[in-house]
Amino acid sequence: MENNNRRQFLKKSIIGVSGAVLMPAHLNSVTKVEVINTAPPELPFRTLGKTGINTPLISMGTSEASAAGFIRAAYEAGIKLFFSATYYGEGNNEKLVGEGLKGLPRASFVVGTAVPPDGLDNRTGKFIKPFDPQAYIKKAEDSLKRFGIDYVDFFLFPYAGKKEMVLNEGVLKALEQLKKQGKTRFVGIASHSDTEEALLAAADSGTYDLAMIAYNYKTINKESLNSAVEKATKAGIGIVAMKTTAGATREKSGPPLNTDAALKWVLQNKNISSIVSGMSSLEELQKNLAMIQNLKMSEQEMKDLKLASLDMQPTLYCHQCKKCIPQCPHNLDIPAFMRSYMYAYGYKNISQAWHTLSGIDLAENPCEKCTTCNINCTAGFDVKGKILDISRLRNVPKDFVMT
Repeated sequence: MENNNRRQFLKKSIIGVSGAVLMPAHLNSVTKVEVINTAPPELPFRTLGKTGINTPLISMGTSEASAAGFIRAAYEAGIKLFFSATYYGEGNNEKLVGEGLKGLPRASFVVGTAVPPDGLDNRTGKFIKPFDPQAYIKKAEDSLKRFGIDYVDFFLFPYAGKKEMVLNEGVLKALEQLKKQGKTRFVGIASHSDTEEALLAAADSGTYDLAMIAYNYKTINKESLNSAVEKATKAGIGIVAMKTTAGATREKSGPPLNTDAALKWVLQNKNISSIVSGMSSLEELQKNLAMIQNLKMSEQEMKDLKLASLDMQPTLYCHQCKKCIPQCPHNLDIPAFMRSYMYAYGYKNISQAWHTLSGIDLAENPCEKCTTCNINCTAGFDVKGKILDISRLRNVPKDFVMT
């Protein structure tokens, strides 16, 4: 009864949308592509580079999902591309996604996950110890077991930034081996910082099929980033965008961001194939699916976005520009602290905040030696205040925050 009610709600409330057809260029072990077609009009879609996969303009980042039923509801509404990560709830999110998609025709959805390497220093974007291809492959295999499927469509190498990391011989070897073994159809990168460098390196590699990048109306150096995106696209790399509302939640109360305007701004770039949205409710799902039916920005939406661009009040979004790191006398990984703070206070995702914080090598009280903080943050953050606040989360037992 519950499933029937959910289907009826979605059919009535999402203006009769349907799923786009998944049309891979090659299917490896998949011998049949099932056409998903519930009711017209079909969701607008774009093609993910050389993969040949047509995906709706909205995809799902699953870190905010708390129930398998919501994953299934998103699928039934027309979402066909789902992204998880091994570090979302320490693998529990992959299990949740697998449960939500269980029993569905495998060719009717696309699923990807991010598998981080061991020994990566996020401050420098470089490895602090030799990359172990076999250890990485083992982590990817464990991911498949949690999903409960034989293969994923995308394995993403996260925190991609510096050229030497993206083109690391061991990394490329591991990713190619995963493809040859049929454990993934495609491979890609996910990048929060040094994104231009990562995209250009990925384009030169000839290995990567997809890039997930932070991209929004507050993006710094838009022209140079767009140039890198275009080069990657010409190399056949499909581009999906994350962090697309630039931290809509403000530090203090103020006028809410017009999220439709922010998302439409991203999709004005035809090289962006899809937005990976961290949806957490049916209302959010409904709103996003309605939005992509008409990408033309109204005068009011353009006005709202212009005002938001001029708003100097700090949000929770960190550009991950890393300009703060050399300013810190203790060389703290400040961008990671800011990500953790955003996960906790913006996304209300305490487990992800805890996980991000646990990856930082820091003293008991990281700012105790500084009476004043002289870091000039490009986003206007109170860096010391945020670090002292979010650092308290380290004292919370792991079992209390992991879901």
